[in-house]
Amino acid sequence: MDKPRIFSTPFGDIYPIYVQKAERKGRTAEEVETVTCWLTGYDENGLREQITKNTDVETFFAEAPQIHLNAHKITGKVCGVQVETIADPIMRNIRRLDKLVDELAKGRAMDKVLRT
Repeated sequence: MDKPRIFSTPFGDIYPIYVQKAERKGRTAEEVETVTCWLTGYDENGLREQITKNTDVETFFAEAPQIHLNAHKITGKVCGVQVETIADPIMRNIRRLDKLVDELAKGRAMDKVLRT
C-alpha cells in the first residue's frame, strides 16, 4: 500500500498553514510553536531547523525527540476520523497536531490544549 501523500510533504510547507489558521482566530505563531514543541519534544531551535531543511512530515514525526507522554489524551475527530483510532503512529501524530491547532484556533485555553 502506498503511503499517504502528506507523509512526503515538507513540514515547512504545512507549518505556515497552521500558523495562519491560528492567527485568523486571534492566536499567535508562538502559541502554535508551543503546541508543536509540546507534542513532538523539539525545542525552538530544533523546530526551526526541521522547517528550514525541508524535512518531510513523516521524517519530522519519526525523528521527533519525544512525543509527549500525555499525547494519548488528545481525542476527538479530525477530518471525520477519530484520532485515537488511527493505527499508523505517524498519521496519528499528524492528526494530533491538527487537533491541537484546531483547539487553539477555537479559543481553548492553552492549559487545556496542552492537557495539563
